Amino acid sequence: MIDKLNRNIEYLRISVTDRCNLRCTYCMPEEGVPEIKHEDILSFDEIIRICKVVAKLGIKKIKITGGEPLVRKGIVELIREINDIDGIDEITMTSNGVLLDEMVEDLKDAGVSAINVSLDTLNRENFAKITRRDKMDQVINGIKKSVKLGIKTKINCLVIKEHNYNELCDIARLAKDDNIQVRFIELMPIGCGKQFTGIPNEEILKMLEDEFGEFEIVKEKLGNGPARYYKNKDFKGCIGFISAISNEFCEECNRVRLTSNGFLKLCLHYNKGIDLREPLRNGISDDDLKDKIYKAIYNKPIHHEFYKYNSVDVEEKNMVEIGG
Repeated sequence: MIDKLNRNIEYLRISVTDRCNLRCTYCMPEEGVPEIKHEDILSFDEIIRICKVVAKLGIKKIKITGGEPLVRKGIVELIREINDIDGIDEITMTSNGVLLDEMVEDLKDAGVSAINVSLDTLNRENFAKITRRDKMDQVINGIKKSVKLGIKTKINCLVIKEHNYNELCDIARLAKDDNIQVRFIELMPIGCGKQFTGIPNEEILKMLEDEFGEFEIVKEKLGNGPARYYKNKDFKGCIGFISAISNEFCEECNRVRLTSNGFLKLCLHYNKGIDLREPLRNGISDDDLKDKIYKAIYNKPIHHEFYKYNSVDVEEKNMVEIGG
């Protein structure tokens, strides 16, 4: 559908849970966050109903997120049902990769065409420090299996000066050796991430060119989101940059988010949006639900204001609670 700025909103990110089997320092406190009560999380039937309605509004692409989506029981069957909805052309997933090795075959069979795996380091000790869990071997095995099965596999590396600044070339080398995309994500000042220091993508690109030689920008569109991709002649895959702060892409934004407790979130920066859970449980008709969602998306914020200190309606939740 088209919003008031003439942006084509065709992409919905659905958080199916706020629970996670890691405790990444930039995402949540070591003790975790207060978990949403089971009865307050959207049921699969409610998620399916929302998907059917938004498909009629022009949403064509669904990304399943969390928390960690693979910890929710029955996730494969949910994906299979979403894949059967008329109008939904693509289902992808973002995962921390811990359970990927044991589930990726079923995910592919259910209709997942691409998986983004969060991986910020290839050093086992540093992985345990960042995630507070010793699970790197499982993640690497999951990535390898995903690639072997022919699923479009992307690595999402959040660049934090205090964590992985000296490892970025090693992570980029994953795209040199295999036909995968390694995307370096600029840190956004949300939740626990506010305590860390991000690195501009221009600095990262210079670092990579000093190590590997020149990278040329890829002109064709390679994904659903705002990543800008670069190719090196010696690389089988590509390098991508997602720069929400230094290279604001709000005028091209094509997405909205559904949190695990049913809040339709229109922009990561703001707490603005509408609750869908209560109307669903109070018997709203499909037509009225469609109208409610349409009005909300039509008035999607013009742009974020992460760079302003006096911005109002700022999101205070941690990323794990949002389903970023």
